[in-house]
Amino acid sequence: MRLLVANANTTEAITQACADAARAAAAPGTEIIPATPRFGPAVISSRAENVIAGHALLELLAEHAGQVDAVLLAVSHDTALDAARQMMPCPVVGMTEAACLVGCMAGGRFGLVTFGGVETYRELVGRHGVSSRLAGVAGVDATPPEAVADPEGVGAKVLAAVESLAAQGADSVVLAGAALAGFDRRLRARAPVALLDGMACGVRMAELLVALQLPKPRSGSYAALSGRSGIELSPALAAMLRGGQ
Repeated sequence: MRLLVANANTTEAITQACADAARAAAAPGTEIIPATPRFGPAVISSRAENVIAGHALLELLAEHAGQVDAVLLAVSHDTALDAARQMMPCPVVGMTEAACLVGCMAGGRFGLVTFGGVETYRELVGRHGVSSRLAGVAGVDATPPEAVADPEGVGAKVLAAVESLAAQGADSVVLAGAALAGFDRRLRARAPVALLDGMACGVRMAELLVALQLPKPRSGSYAALSGRSGIELSPALAAMLRGGQ
């Protein structure tokens, strides 16, 4: 199967880190196709940047519609996930949603570590319907570019946050940050609980959905778009609104 790993920010190093983590988790025969938007924020760390990135991400996905078997959003905010699921003709998986769902199966409660924006991640967990299983959220004093440049230093901060969440009753911890892709393998030997990488969990979820061959809804809010129009949209995105795929 062909799996599109779609970053929602424009930092190519993060795209490649996510692609590497996806390849490490993929089953034989799964081809990982990394992609970065042509415009948008370098890093998503605010509500405004997340909305801007949503447009860029949908444009990116439209360019690959009909050419891939599934999409994994390589963005910890699960940016534009619902819109992408409506628009694309294939399964779309959000990396944080996938990790949270695995956390629900790995124990009673899970924790979540991120770079910041703790409240927005609480809201995200709530939108995914698993707030009652959340032990806590911890923000580390680091940025995504620092995670790429200094993985050892940032890893030490993440590990301290994981230990704190485990003390609060977390049976596993979601590493919520595209720039944290692969940190589960880096830290697992020293962590007191399982570390859940959104890319690893998302790849396996995507492979499962493709294998199940579930039909796309023909009615309701996730049915494919048709007969819509707009101005100043990319040709591929405009075609998706018209029902061109």
